[in-house]
Amino acid sequence: MALKTKTVLLTGFEPFGGETLNPSQEIARHWHGRFIGGHRVVGALLPCVFGAAIIELKRQIRATGPGLVICVGQAGGRADITPERVAINVDDARIPDNAGRQPVDRAIVRGGPAAYWSTLPIKAIVAALRRHGIPASVSQTAGTFVCNHAFYGLMHMLRPKRGVRGGFIHVPFLPEQAKKGQPSLPLEAMVEAIGVAIATALTTRRDAKSEGGQTH
Repeated sequence: MALKTKTVLLTGFEPFGGETLNPSQEIARHWHGRFIGGHRVVGALLPCVFGAAIIELKRQIRATGPGLVICVGQAGGRADITPERVAINVDDARIPDNAGRQPVDRAIVRGGPAAYWSTLPIKAIVAALRRHGIPASVSQTAGTFVCNHAFYGLMHMLRPKRGVRGGFIHVPFLPEQAKKGQPSLPLEAMVEAIGVAIATALTTRRDAKSEGGQTH
């Protein structure tokens, strides 16, 4: 699938849930203005707020006209870099967002499809990350908090935009965030992982058949 432009939009989230750090924010900040495979990366920050996250994502897409959009978010408790397979059309918040909103069993888009598949080559990304010695696996759920909210909103926006690929990747805690016994990864490893994911998405037309398979 050829990209329409030479721009990659990479988004992260602000800290939430009482945290003072969010690795996804630092990853987007690191890659902003850099080039991967001849494509300029634009890093942007999304608010961890229902509704506002999609509004800002839409603004960034209009401003940059990207050919590839990858949203990154924090999934504390996970040990791997996890590309998400599917976004579901529901907000169901276990904790309030950064504006104090806590929707329960609410559709993200009224009348929208129940779910959208990622259009990233998720298994090829996992295979590439493992070849680089980075722990990775495909995730079957992006949750029902603001990460899934933004993921679903992204795929809904991209539906009429032929040739624009998009999806979501979760990353673990940073070591300084993790409590005793919780998994984490250094920021340098996560930055490298997202760079590998972008490069793989730019060069892979068809996804691998397995997470350890070959890219095409």
